[in-house]
Amino acid sequence: MDELLEILEEIDPDIDYENETNLIDGKVLDSLSILTLITEICDVFDIEIGPKWMRNENFNSVAAMWKMIQAIQEEE
Repeated sequence: MDELLEILEEIDPDIDYENETNLIDGKVLDSLSILTLITEICDVFDIEIGPKWMRNENFNSVAAMWKMIQAIQEEE
């Protein structure tokens, strides 16, 4: 999970990612940040985030993103 936090910190170091649970729904991250985040997650974790995973609830918090990453890795 440290790698995921590093990715997020590079996108915007002013956000408290460990406690924020509304990154998407609360518009904490803008669309460019979200695109960057998805690209970086795919590159760093060597996964493909397909359409079935592109839901707000999978990106609203670090915990949700980590759970999604693990689920995708198990599928592949």
